[in-house]
Amino acid sequence: MEVVGRLLALLAVLLFGAGLRTTGILDRRRTELLNAFAYYVALPALIFVSTYDRAIGDLLSPALVGGLLLVLFTTVGLAALVHRNRDSSARRSVAIVQSYHSNLGYLGLPLVAATFDASVTAIASVVLGVVTLTQMPLTILVLSTLNGADVSLAKELRGLATNPVLATLVGGLAVGSLGLSIPSAAATGLDAVGSLALPIALLCVGASLQVDPAAVDLEATATVVALKIGLMPVLAWAVFSTLAVDSATFTASVVMFGTPTAVSTFVFANELGGDREFASLNVFVTTLLSIATLFVLITLVG
Repeated sequence: MEVVGRLLALLAVLLFGAGLRTTGILDRRRTELLNAFAYYVALPALIFVSTYDRAIGDLLSPALVGGLLLVLFTTVGLAALVHRNRDSSARRSVAIVQSYHSNLGYLGLPLVAATFDASVTAIASVVLGVVTLTQMPLTILVLSTLNGADVSLAKELRGLATNPVLATLVGGLAVGSLGLSIPSAAATGLDAVGSLALPIALLCVGASLQVDPAAVDLEATATVVALKIGLMPVLAWAVFSTLAVDSATFTASVVMFGTPTAVSTFVFANELGGDREFASLNVFVTTLLSIATLFVLITLVG
């Protein structure tokens, strides 16, 4: 019942954010400010407090990295195969990307932190780093290649190098690996700030969700949903059950891959020639349905 209550609360905050956008309270400027706070302050604080007291060797292993990449690229391959006959390159590129690009930062890590213990959260932070470094350049490459968009991959990679989430992850792991101490007051303050990551992120996601009835393609959206929040966590379960990993690594990996399509895919689609209405619809549907699928995953692994 505790898991049900927590996930229903997440749904309520998500819908509340959508309501605030509809009424104009969360307009574009205010949503951008909330997004900035979540991305540059709350989420980095959560990552740092999850990793600063742990050595990198305790969190990062060949089995973890290999398993994450295997799940990700297997899903990419299946998505490319399933969506190969979409009626336009704009829709095909978005369908492929949204079948694998997970919302690890805004929903995955905060949800894990709110549901599981510190050891699982620490692994989830590493999952966030490894997968983000892979899926973001891959998404840019797929969209720009299929849509013939002019994009500087080098520029995007430089953006990754200055990403506050990844920088904080490296910093936290460095502090833990070197055995440096952090004042308890600072750790407590960062923990309080990090706890805001999930509710603020959900408000932002809710305020960003848009549905255009003209963009509805039931078969295409159902396929994206099936791959992203259906097949991908099942693949993660199978892969990490086979690998010699501990329960924290297994739990973090499965739940993180069970998250819905990232809102950033809508942004990328809009900038790189993708079908923006179709992308917005898929973000909305996968996010809404993931409340139920994440309940199943959390119950099974918990």
